[in-house]
Amino acid sequence: MSLAPVLSSQNVKDQVSAAEWQTRVDLAACYRLVAMQGWDDLIFTHISAKVPGTHDFLINPYGLMFHEITASSLVKVDQAGNKLMDSPYEINPAGYTIHSAIHEVRHDVVCVLHTHTAAGVAVSAQKQGVLPISQQSTFVLSSLAYHAYEGVALNPEEKARLQADLGDNNFLMLHNHGLLTCAGSIADTFLMMFTFQRACDIQVLAQNGGAELIAIEPQILAGAKAMVAVVTKSAQGMGGALAWPALLRKLDLQDPGYKS
Repeated sequence: MSLAPVLSSQNVKDQVSAAEWQTRVDLAACYRLVAMQGWDDLIFTHISAKVPGTHDFLINPYGLMFHEITASSLVKVDQAGNKLMDSPYEINPAGYTIHSAIHEVRHDVVCVLHTHTAAGVAVSAQKQGVLPISQQSTFVLSSLAYHAYEGVALNPEEKARLQADLGDNNFLMLHNHGLLTCAGSIADTFLMMFTFQRACDIQVLAQNGGAELIAIEPQILAGAKAMVAVVTKSAQGMGGALAWPALLRKLDLQDPGYKS
């Protein structure tokens, strides 16, 4: 049983637009799904989502584990990191630095998801990064960038370098740190992270096998973006809308508290 402070979902719902409430529900679901996958890191790492029609965004309350997060407990902040609604919670300053940097310049991005998984950090510590050795890696390599480690992300001057490194890509590997995905919907962002994480899991397992690895041919990699569009039925994103309803059905059966 959670001992976290309880916020009234009806009270929060009454203070926000219907579009914001739906975003809160979807973002809380994303947090619970990340926890269900075992990608969470206690109270650390973050997922943010832009409040529809604004430059503000929602992010996790610092101190709650991902399986505790609800639609009403999410903290709304502006680009300067100021809380825009009363909340008993603060936000993680490192999370603010990373997420605000991306929301500031990528107006096509609705959601940003950042993880510290063991396999993700392991591959991020490898000089060559993601290897073209799996079908999952071809999806990632079609839109992948890298960012050098500068310590815990507390320096606002790092934001410009992070923005430049990400560019218009949707996958970012933070060297010695972890994985990040961003997209035009919460659903796409989650599915991108699923693919990114799976590519890293496969890479670490393949390397541990000790055998010589087979690299995917460059001409196949060159056509990866077109393949993504066919498989996901979308010219942009990862087709998260196809998987999201099924993911929510699973979550509703196992952990429906995210909606409150």
